[in-house]
Amino acid sequence: MKFYLTLLMTLIVGALSAQEQISMYNVLPNTKDTAKLDKNTPELYFYSPEVVSKNKVFLILPGGGYHHLAMDHEGHAMAKRLSDLGYYAFVLKYRLPTSKQQLEKKIAPIQDAQRALYLVREKVKDLKLKNPKVGVMGSSAGGHLASTLSTHYDMDYHNKNISAKILRPDFSVLIYPVISMEDGVTHNGSKNNLLGPDVSEEDLIRFSNEKNINKKTPPAYLIHAKDDKVVPIENSLRYQRELIKYNIPNYLFTYELGGHGFGMNNKQEPREWFESMLEWLESIKL
Repeated sequence: MKFYLTLLMTLIVGALSAQEQISMYNVLPNTKDTAKLDKNTPELYFYSPEVVSKNKVFLILPGGGYHHLAMDHEGHAMAKRLSDLGYYAFVLKYRLPTSKQQLEKKIAPIQDAQRALYLVREKVKDLKLKNPKVGVMGSSAGGHLASTLSTHYDMDYHNKNISAKILRPDFSVLIYPVISMEDGVTHNGSKNNLLGPDVSEEDLIRFSNEKNINKKTPPAYLIHAKDDKVVPIENSLRYQRELIKYNIPNYLFTYELGGHGFGMNNKQEPREWFESMLEWLESIKL
């Protein structure tokens, strides 16, 4: 009986934590008429703190190699912690790219990310925050999507003439991110799942986001372990080097050990990146 009561309380707390689910679309774009969507539909979750004390708002994009989504430890857990610290947070379950469902699979994730950012900005208008700043936080392939959102804001992937001002995040937090699509640097699974086996030179450049940084790219806080064999730290180093060229505020928090996919808690080293990231964001001008 005690076990079932504990389980019930866990489920109730989890339900209360994800306080609101926000509808993404009336009609799902870029979808084949013959598509059987199953569970591959976008969902946006809103976390509201009991006591609001910060003006930063986070849109969180979990990773999973564009094959699955690590919604818990790279999504809901991070949103819950931010909410506990007084921040508004949103978690996006974006569509995984697949030619079986989408007319153009490579743009389905960024379509959902741009739509989510637009909806977050609309929601923020009702939150009565003073000078709110809306940023994106992404892990692994979600870090690639976050860096795509941070560098492709001049392109409205819904063709609705939404301005770059709305589509550009105010900051980005990139956690062991896939950045480049170049062989030897990229995560091959993410690259293949997003772009397919035969990648044109145009798409190689388009989705190697270190190549799309300019003077308007938002500040970025990056986290990476030097022993990451899944997504080499060279991804973060390339992104940082380009930010430095344009004098864009940035910080790379590195671990000697940690591998890949540790989320908020790197069990191989005692230092914690999460609090450091928040301190850095509160210290820079956005």
